Amino acid sequence: MRPETLTRRVGAGLSVSPEAAEAAGEAAREAAAALGGAPVDLAFLFLSADHFAGAEVALEAVEEELAPAHVLGCVAEGVVARDRELEDGPAAAVWAASLPDAVIETFESVALDTDEGIAVTGIPNLDDADLVTLLVDPFTYPAAGFLSKLNEEEGAVPLVGGLAAGDGEPDTQALFRDGEVLYEGAVGAVIRGVPVRTVVSQGCEPVGRDSVITNAEDNVVFELAGERALERLKGDLGTLTPEQERSAARGGVLAGLVIDENRADYRRGDYLMRGLVGVDEETGALAVGEAVRIGQTLRFHVRDATSADADLRENLSAALNGERAAGTLLFTCNGRGTNLFSSPDHDARVAAELLGGDSLAGFFCAGEIGPVGGKPFLHGFTATAAIFLES
Repeated sequence: MRPETLTRRVGAGLSVSPEAAEAAGEAAREAAAALGGAPVDLAFLFLSADHFAGAEVALEAVEEELAPAHVLGCVAEGVVARDRELEDGPAAAVWAASLPDAVIETFESVALDTDEGIAVTGIPNLDDADLVTLLVDPFTYPAAGFLSKLNEEEGAVPLVGGLAAGDGEPDTQALFRDGEVLYEGAVGAVIRGVPVRTVVSQGCEPVGRDSVITNAEDNVVFELAGERALERLKGDLGTLTPEQERSAARGGVLAGLVIDENRADYRRGDYLMRGLVGVDEETGALAVGEAVRIGQTLRFHVRDATSADADLRENLSAALNGERAAGTLLFTCNGRGTNLFSSPDHDARVAAELLGGDSLAGFFCAGEIGPVGGKPFLHGFTATAAIFLES
């Protein structure tokens, strides 16, 4: 029995203090204020790259302030908290949750060289998980390969997270797990007993028509609906509005691949977005940044700030479906922020507006992880979220 709390409570805090321990402590106190004295079952600490050298004292400060049962986190390029995005400069964000019915298991995973290739260790049983979080050092852990293998062996897994690249160079990032600071691999948590909704907002607008792949090999598409793939692409581009033409010129054209075909029709969130990485004028083939299969549905998309804003709002609203959010973890691409939008704090402000800003935190990723069609993939230019529901 936990009479001190009857409902799930989540708080988030942010500090821009130049001292790592002070920043983490301030952010932790701000997060704790929303919990009303309830115990912290799970906390996340996100530090900007400026605080890499102070990672250990920052983690100690969070543990001293919150006494969390479990804590995870990382050093990243920038951090997100409440309705703000700190893309550079010193900053610490803390997310703290009281989850009275939850069963939480944290883990550390590392990559090992074997005679048969690279193997990963430490991944626990994921059966019946309501949420799996994964924070990855991209310089020492093969996230894409791990996810590909996971999708071969497992059914739907509600896994979200991101690649924490520090300042973008090896040995400039750290991971946190239950009192330890780690400098390689990946850390995460398996959470059960909590209703969670996952969102992958890929920021794209569909153009043209859904087309079935009728001839392909590996990642090369030769035919779409019996027509040479390049000709199909040219035909779909001919339907673009002037605004879509400007989007295509700015952000390029992407291939949206349907992962779960068991739907009458497809909408935002049903497509895995991958870039077009090659064109063969002679054969009319298109090379896509993902393996494809004959019979799979493909639709071309364009991306820009306007479509990214609309896509994020639509996906967050659809995920809530009239329910209330207790708290949100947000993993947004380092190619978004002011690199995509004309004003700062875009994704944080939209999520805060729709979900509640006092309980949101996350970081800028060098690649985001989230499910499409129930299976987790590594993405780029997305905003990926785990929304903890009040009830």
